[in-house]
Amino acid sequence: MRFLGRLLSLIAIGIVIAFLFSVGSAIVAISGMSQLESTPPANSILVLDMNGIILDGEPFLTDLRKFREDPNIKGVLVRINSPGGVVGASQELYAELKRTKEEFAKPVVASCNSLAASGAFYAAMGADKIVVNPGTLLGSIGVIIEFANLERLYDWAKIERYALKTGTYKDAGAEYKKLTDQEKQMFQGTLDEVLAQFVSAIATGRKMDEEKVRTYADGRIFTGKWAVDEGFADKTGTFTDALRELKLLAGIEDSAKPHLFYPPEKNPGVLKILGLSPGSESSLSENIRLSAQLFGRPLFIMSGQFPIGK
Repeated sequence: MRFLGRLLSLIAIGIVIAFLFSVGSAIVAISGMSQLESTPPANSILVLDMNGIILDGEPFLTDLRKFREDPNIKGVLVRINSPGGVVGASQELYAELKRTKEEFAKPVVASCNSLAASGAFYAAMGADKIVVNPGTLLGSIGVIIEFANLERLYDWAKIERYALKTGTYKDAGAEYKKLTDQEKQMFQGTLDEVLAQFVSAIATGRKMDEEKVRTYADGRIFTGKWAVDEGFADKTGTFTDALRELKLLAGIEDSAKPHLFYPPEKNPGVLKILGLSPGSESSLSENIRLSAQLFGRPLFIMSGQFPIGK
């Protein structure tokens, strides 16, 4: 029995050592790969992804600001697959893409995959050209803000919520009471102002008449083909077509094959390094947390894209 126990202990130690060795090897491999891609070679195209709900512009903006100054970067290709998101973050993405082409003289092309709506569509206005698939969903030009009135739930639970405040509107939108008519009017005025900013950005980016843009600024969804026909996008095509457009803008010969530079991922984590799944990111608790973040905030987001209920 002692011999068997020692044998099992040695086997267990061997498994642990092998596992640690594999982790170390994987980390070294990933680290080496990141070092190889940490600096773009000559004649590179910076490829950035804008995926999912836009809550924060980072790390997209970090990579954009860092690499657009590199003389080896000849242009920026943005792959978009997003329903939009928070107003401020969407506007910052737009402003920095616009700054990239104007102040840094680096052409920017947006390649829209299956979805480029609302805030993502706003951000795309900062590009020189917008390339879409015929069935890409675009548009949703509008602003939305959602509130939850839990007054009856608190009554049922015999919980009394109240607040001391210094102004009429300081608790506007609080979940323990209904919105008053004054509060609704105040929020609507804010949304109308932000919508005007959205319309202006589209009119500027697409060189369109503001009245035409406003005609379609009612939250409707466009197909890629319709958007091209009406001037909201430049042409239908794939990622390859978007790359071709960018090469033309950057003065790169069509026969040339520029290096597609993908910034190294920041802090991928041990599980991802090992190729293991860390679990579903769309868990109920994560969805509730994300929805709580979005409530009461003006959003450029396509209706139906809130996590709860998906």
